[in-house]
Amino acid sequence: MPPVSAVPRHIAIILDGNGRWAKKRLLPRVAGHKKGLDAVRETVKACAELGVGYLTLFAFSTENWRRPPDEVSFLMGLFIGALEREVERLAERNIRLRVIGARERFAPELVARIEAAEARTAGNTGLTLSIAADYGGRWDVLQAVNRLIAEGVREIDEAKLYGQLSLGDAPEPDLFIRTGGEQRISNFLLWQLAYTELYFTDLLWPDFDRSALDAALASYRARERRFGRTSEQLPPEAQRG
Repeated sequence: MPPVSAVPRHIAIILDGNGRWAKKRLLPRVAGHKKGLDAVRETVKACAELGVGYLTLFAFSTENWRRPPDEVSFLMGLFIGALEREVERLAERNIRLRVIGARERFAPELVARIEAAEARTAGNTGLTLSIAADYGGRWDVLQAVNRLIAEGVREIDEAKLYGQLSLGDAPEPDLFIRTGGEQRISNFLLWQLAYTELYFTDLLWPDFDRSALDAALASYRARERRFGRTSEQLPPEAQRG
């Protein structure tokens, strides 16, 4: 059974509700994405301070390419700008950054900035911040299987497959958070979320702050994680109440 602690080792979040946040304020959708970046900064800072080992944020799915071209263009520009502004701050805080997902459809400038940011923070030993961009859980599993096939692996077991996933060197998420009121995982980390505790909130992502994160963590701490066992089989520290 994976270790259970009051602070999750790995938190995964779907950042939902940026467009609706802007619409409620009679602003263009892109204003919500820009404001959402502030929530990302605050969440990263809070997780680093709490001692969370891994934070994975679903920023742009493979399906998001279907959005209006001007919105997609803005998001790509926002991504480039964030990489340019935030990398040194992450490096100073001992945070490792990596971007998971396909990169074929990204502009060369964006790919270059991603690679530079990952290289700049590769040696950091604190929080690992993973940004899922042009990512899909089904794509992740398929590319893992194809890698194993290309390597000539004849029998694929769970350990071999996990090792080829985009987060193959990270523990499975302990806590999944989705903002925006929707209650689905939307093709995010499909393999890894099998035993993750799910938390949904009606808060739109730009409104997600430290108090909202604390509420999610309080819900997580109140749960009993049995992983197929009975309550009586759990060590005392893992039992609820």
